[in-house]
Amino acid sequence: MAGYLTTHVLDTARGCPAEGIRIALYRVSGNSHTKIAETVTNDDGRTDAPILPQDTFKTGTYELVFFCGEYLEQTGQAQGETKFLDQIPIRFGMDDPQAHYHVPLLLSPYGYSTYRGS
Repeated sequence: MAGYLTTHVLDTARGCPAEGIRIALYRVSGNSHTKIAETVTNDDGRTDAPILPQDTFKTGTYELVFFCGEYLEQTGQAQGETKFLDQIPIRFGMDDPQAHYHVPLLLSPYGYSTYRGS
């Protein structure tokens, strides 16, 4: 079985999944970023399919960028042009070609956390 990458976003301030957040995935090599996927979270805060499926999975360094500013504004958690959190990049490495990597984002208006999930 080949590896793959999934993600999801949970709104910890409201205690619910974060729907409608755009997510971009980049492959990183040195100072070079190559966008390889883009998607939006569904009503469960997840993507409808793995953001990096088995047929395109490669080990290496990646960056997920979560575009959270619009979501925080629409839910009344952020106001104005300059938001404390707008785009959240998470850079991580995947070195096992057979593994399922899961990188969730736990989001609130003034902080976030992540971890390697299952």
